[in-house]
This record gives sequence, structure tokens and C-alpha cells, in this order.
Amino acid sequence: MAALNAVADLTVEGDVAIITLNSPPVNALSSPVREGIHSGIAKAIADSAVKAIVLICEGRTFIAGADITEFGKPPKGPSLAEAQKMIEDAPKPVIAAIHGTALGGGLEVALTCHYRVAVPSAKCGLPEVNLGLLPGAGGTQRLPRIVGVEKALEMMTSGQHVPAKQCHEMGLVDELVAEGELRAGAIAFAKKLVAENRPLKKVRDLNDKMIAARGKPEIFAEFRKANARKFRGFLAPEYNIRCIEAAVNQPFDEGMKTERTLFMELMQGTQSAAQRYVFFAERQVWKIPDVPEDTPLIPVRKVGIIGAGTMGGGIAMNFANVGIPVTLVETKQEALDRGLSVVRKNYENTAKRGRLKMEDVDKRMALLTGSLDLNALADCDMIIEAVFENMEIKKEVFAKLDKIVKQGAVLATNTSALNVNEIASATTRPEAVIGMHFFSPANVMRLLEVVRGDKTSKSVIATSMQIGKKIGKIAALSGVCPGFIGNRILRARTLQAQAMLLEGAMPWDIDKVLYDFGLPMGPFAMSDLAGLDIGWSKETSKSATIREVLCEMDRRGQKTGGGYYDYDEQRNARPSPVTEKIIREFAAKAGNAPRTITEQEILERCVYPMINEGARILEEKIAIRASDVDIVWINGYGWPVYRGGPMFYADIVGLPTVVAKLKEYAPKLGPEFVLSPLLEKLAAEGKRLSDVK
Repeated sequence: MAALNAVADLTVEGDVAIITLNSPPVNALSSPVREGIHSGIAKAIADSAVKAIVLICEGRTFIAGADITEFGKPPKGPSLAEAQKMIEDAPKPVIAAIHGTALGGGLEVALTCHYRVAVPSAKCGLPEVNLGLLPGAGGTQRLPRIVGVEKALEMMTSGQHVPAKQCHEMGLVDELVAEGELRAGAIAFAKKLVAENRPLKKVRDLNDKMIAARGKPEIFAEFRKANARKFRGFLAPEYNIRCIEAAVNQPFDEGMKTERTLFMELMQGTQSAAQRYVFFAERQVWKIPDVPEDTPLIPVRKVGIIGAGTMGGGIAMNFANVGIPVTLVETKQEALDRGLSVVRKNYENTAKRGRLKMEDVDKRMALLTGSLDLNALADCDMIIEAVFENMEIKKEVFAKLDKIVKQGAVLATNTSALNVNEIASATTRPEAVIGMHFFSPANVMRLLEVVRGDKTSKSVIATSMQIGKKIGKIAALSGVCPGFIGNRILRARTLQAQAMLLEGAMPWDIDKVLYDFGLPMGPFAMSDLAGLDIGWSKETSKSATIREVLCEMDRRGQKTGGGYYDYDEQRNARPSPVTEKIIREFAAKAGNAPRTITEQEILERCVYPMINEGARILEEKIAIRASDVDIVWINGYGWPVYRGGPMFYADIVGLPTVVAKLKEYAPKLGPEFVLSPLLEKLAAEGKRLSDVK
């Protein structure tokens, strides 16, 4: 065995040269890896005894893609294109031996090899779209030539990791070899190629599938139409599609130029910067400076949930999905039966869509036990309270739990806004109490706000974060304040949206601006969907707000056929003359002459106060980092990932601009608005919110 460099070796067995890469953790395409490929192929070509070359990796995976840490740094050693050219132009067959994953640049390297073999557990994909990019090393031109246009469109715009068996069926992999025998299988395949004198198969020269798609623009038109909703606002899927169009309609080298042009546009744009930022933010969010990684965890083998309503049932599903038994406690048998039947129905619907087997439905349901007695929670390791959002009720529940539940258990509240310290004060063990704010529907939404109280122990914090990860959530840590991170920022936006109604904007004007900005829906459409009567009481209603008047008229949202909007039988919304009249009357009562509010003002009045509130949250050390605030808003409230979250967006717009606009709008922003001193200071110093440590 000859070492090519620190991460690559070359050995020769008979007439087959084997280049082995070993660059933990994932054999990313760093400068030494590219150098190892380049010099290894050159040496194997120069050796007259070598008839074929195998490229293989040690560790848990084949080349997993680009080395993101090199982004933006000056290039060193041979470029990826030079390493690929060395492979593709080799006069001897080069075989990629794939295990683990061949993703992004890893698959692009494999596509320049003449043949590919893989173990059945391997997966291949071009996931660059998830970073706001496209495959920039020939992937957009080679993949459709080997798997066809339709499959390439699907793979590249979704970033899916395709199992080796499917890759073999579509021609991306030439042969599957036995699990655990990749090296021997690849060498045997190489010897077979030599014995059969098979030609060098350059993917770039394959044209059959391109010819079949030429003159058929409808393939692309139909694909765009079918995915319009999913791709809304994103540039990268569209640019990937354009590259595949180029593969069909241009010679290979021209297509490569198109790929390079479009790649650079994305690479230098704010969308990819935002998506790459989010990629790292999702990894950073788990790191808590004062809770070391080796903090002892509380083993969670059994969970108790109080409340089997929409939230409690949804939360229970998360634990059943990962095999953790759950005891669900309700006050009435009817409520318990209803809650468990809703959970079963949710699972059965998933099974009908083919995402779950029916026997798995029964397995998961068997993990759920119902009870009407809080004492049934005595031996649980973690209890999550999901009762009505009322402080007195929650304190009463926690006082009872304190007397029932074993010492050392985690006592969590699913409150969305209430003071966790006050809830903890109802117990003799405030160190065991923590907020675990799930978002609705809890079995679907990715976000989990973990809220640390003043006395919450580090072990309880670490356990709650870890259990969040185990059940597939992205957990962000918050301190205690009204609304925590997400709802506190939401309130700042809601106040401005409501204020603008009295100044001349209509709900549909405001909703349209936020929808066009990339949010799934605006605040008024969201209210109608959730129900205007959440938190509203007929007995105490005084016609004091637009919402109260709508509720009094039994316009409570989509469910009653009218709220801020009017709805038809299919729940399609249209502007409501009834709502418009009510708003005009409220504006007149307030002494406001209606004015035209521009889309720009609507956007700035909604978003900039959110940024300001986020800065105040950082100032008060409620959130650890600006990126944690962004993670909350992307995963809990549908902020478009290509805008990177409200804090990232502020840095892109420029803090001086945000501060100047907030000062300009200050007279309209209401008595509660206070400009964040931190935001003002950072703007004056030319710094960014992401600089806050």
C-alpha cells in the first residue's frame, strides 16, 4: 500500500488499482481528498500493470459532498473539476464503490467514473437544493443523461436520498454487491469489465435519454405546474429545472457553462446564504453554553401526559412513534376515549397514505394507556402537562403531581406563554420543572420550545433537549418571559397588523403582503383557520375590538363560513364586505381618516417590530443566539427558510435601515413599542445581530 497523502492510499491487487480515501467524518471533498483522487488516478494510469481502477472510501460513507468549511476560502490543490476530468478521461475503467451515501459532490464524482457499484444500504442524491444551490460540478448535466429527465427533475428539486436498489433500477448504479463485501465486490466487478473488454462508459456522452426529451417542453411545464405550491418563493428548484432543460437542449459543454452561470448566481445570492445559515443554525441550536455536553441525562423510559385533547394526543404520538410508552390522563372517560380515537384515526390516515403499515398502527396504539387517575403517573420519568392555558389550573395540577410523581422525574408544562417559574413554585422541586412548548399539530410541527425556569436543573434542561431530538423535533432553548421567543415576537406583529386595520388597510391587503413575502398565510387568514373564538368568551365580550364583534356575530372563522373573510363550501376565502364595514366603523370611532397604506409600509410595519422584539429577547438573554430566534420562526411559524429568519433578514436589510424605519414609524407603533437599545447600538457600530454572543 502506498500513501498518496494523509487521507488517500493506493494499492494494486493483480491488475486492479484501488484508491482508498479516509477523511473522517464523511470523506468530504476537501483539498487533500481532491488531491488524493487526482494523484491516485494519475499513478494508476501510469502503471502499465493496472487495467482498471476502483475508487472506494473508508469510514461510514462514500464521499458525502462538498466540504462546506471551504466555502468562501481561496482554493487549494486541484479543483474538483480537475479531479473529475482526471477520472473521466482515464484510459482505464474507473469504478466508484459506494457505501453509506454518495451525495452532492460525492455523487458528481461517482458520475464521472465509468461505472458504479454499491451495497444495498447505500443512498445517492443531489441535495444542493436544500442549501439554495444546484449541483455545480456537472451533476445537472450528467444525472439526466443516465436516469432520464423526469427522474432527474424529481431528485434534484427534492434533494431526496435514493436507495441503492432504486438507483440500480434506474441505471445510476451498474451493480449491487453484498453488504459488507464492497471492496471484494468492486474488485470482482472491475476484473469482469477487463475480461469482457467493456467500453469506457462516459456519462457525458450518453444521449438516448436527452434525445427522447428534446422538443417536449411540456415535460418541464407540467413539472413546474405540479410543484408550484412547493417551490413558491424558492429560486433553487427553478434554477435546477433550467439546468436540466439545458442538458436536454444544449451540447454537454454548453450545458456545463449554463450550470456554472446559474450556480454562481445562486451562490452569490441571499437565498443560498440564508439556507446555508439555517443549515448551521440547526446544528448550533443544540449547544447550550452553561450546560456541558457531558451533563448527566435522566433516562426517559415512560412518559405521562395530562390532557388527551388535540395537543395531548399529538404530543403522545411523538413518543409512541419512537417506542416510548405513554400514560394519558383525562378527567372524563368520554374525553379520554375521544382523544385516543383521534390518535388512532391519525395513524390510520398515515397508513392509508402508505407511510405506515397497519400492524405499526396497532403497535403504536398499544404503547398508549389511558387513565382517569393522576396516580397512574407515579412511576413516569417525564410528565408533560397539556391542560387548559390557565395559571391557576396549571399550578393546581403541578401541586398534585409534586405529591404523586417519583423524585428525579422531569415535570414539564406545555404552556405557550405562561410563567414557568410561577408554575414551578407550586411544587417543592422547582429544579425538576421545565417548559416544553409543542406547536400544533404537535405530531407534525418540528419546533419544540424548551423553556428553562430560574431553578431548572442542568440535567433537566439537557434531558428535555435530548428527548426533543429523539422524537424528531428541533428544540430551541428559551428563558422565561410572556410568550417566550416565538409568541412574544408574534405579538409584536399582531399589534401592528391590528393597528393598520384602523388606519386604512384591510385584512386581505396585509395577508397578501406577508404571503408574497413567503409566509404560508397572513395573520388574519391564520386567525380564521384557528378560530377567532380561541380565548374569546361570550359572557365577557364587550364589542370592544373588531374580533369581538365578529365573534358576537357568530363569524368565528372558517368553521362558521365567515370570520375576517367570507368562505364558500370548499373553504375558499374572499374579502368580506361585512368585515370591511365593521373595520371602517371602528376606524371612524377612533377618529382616523382612512389612508392608502403601501405594501412596503405593511411589510416594514409587520416585520421590523418583530426584529426589534427579537433584539430585545437577545438583550434580555431569553434566547442564547440570534440564530435560535430564527430557528423558532422558521420551524414554528413558517418563516420562509430562503429568508433565513427575522434576525438574519435584519442583517441582510441592514440594521441602520431597520432602526431608521422604526424611528420613522414610531408615532404609529403604539404605546407598547420601545426601540431596542441593543438594535440601536449594533446599527451605530455597523454590526449585525448574528455578532451577538
